Order: sequence, then C-alpha cells, then structure tokens
Amino acid sequence: MRKASVERNTSETKIRVSVDVDGTGEYNIATGIGFLDHMLEQLSRHGLLDIEVEAKGDLHIDFHHTTEDVGIALGQAVSQALGDRKGIVRYGTAYAPMDETLTRVALDASNRPHLVWHVEFKRDKVGDMDTELFKEWFQAFAQAAGLTLHVETLYGENNHHIVESCFKALARSLRQAFEIDPRKADAVPSTKGVLGG
Repeated sequence: MRKASVERNTSETKIRVSVDVDGTGEYNIATGIGFLDHMLEQLSRHGLLDIEVEAKGDLHIDFHHTTEDVGIALGQAVSQALGDRKGIVRYGTAYAPMDETLTRVALDASNRPHLVWHVEFKRDKVGDMDTELFKEWFQAFAQAAGLTLHVETLYGENNHHIVESCFKALARSLRQAFEIDPRKADAVPSTKGVLGG
C-alpha cells in the first residue's frame, strides 16, 4: 500500500499529514485557513488521493508559514508513499477549465524538483489569503514531493477560478503520473534505473 504519514513541528507550525496515493478522494483537512482547506480538498477529490491534514500555525502573524509548511509536509508524505517510484507512469498532464479560466499543468515525478510558475492574479487576495502564497505552496510541494512541475494559467479573470483550476489540474496530473503502468509495473521508469540525482 502506498501510504505515508509525516509530522512537522517547528516554532512556527505543528503539522500532521497522512496520504494514501491509491485512495478514493477522501479527505479530512483543517489548516486554519479556509481557502487553503478548500484547495486541498480539490487536490484530494480530483487526484483520488486520501489526505488528512491537521495544522496549527502562527496565523496571528500571517498565513505564510502555515501555507508553506503544509506544502512541505504533504510533499514529503507523497514522496514517502511513492517509495522508489517503481512502476509509476511518471508523467502527467492536465488542462483544467473553470468558467472563464484555463490552466495547464505538466509534471514529471522525477525526484528532481523544479517549479515553473506562469500564473498571474488580478488582485492581491482571495478572501483573506494573499495570492502570492499559492506559488509558495506549489514550490514547497514540488520540492518536497520531488516533482518537476510546470503550472501555467493560459487565461482567466477571477482569482478564485485561477487558483482552483491550478489545484484541479495538479490533481489530475498527479493521478495520471502516480498510476502503476501495467506494462512495466516492476521497473523504475528511467533508463538510469533510478529516479533522482
């Protein structure tokens, strides 16, 4: 079973995360940031990842530390659940339309982390959350999960739709990349025989 749990405790945040990569999209998420919870629920449901997140952070300062550290912890849990990544399809691509917005995500679960982020927002906030924090979350998640991750919103106007299409496209791409390839389930998908490095 491809499951993992991670605890991350710092002076700024205390976070407990568990992930089942072969889940059905069940979730129990409480970060103290309503909009982030909503986005992680989308990630779970559309990626068919079972996700539990419990986070306590210094929200009286701002949402930065909690957002970033949740990305780190969730990425670490995903990486641990994938193990040596034997048998995975490895690559995933998805377009996610949401009303007037369209976002494309392409990723390689290569264990060589890198983020390319081409997403522009029309305002500084979605609800109470600074829009600049979404890049921080994607950067932290890609780094910790070992993903080469390209995110591009091709067009869009509404900030809520832009962010949600990013998470939904990520979810569908992860689902594709993490599937076991029935034609090569016994091998790491690399000519090197190992992913990363």
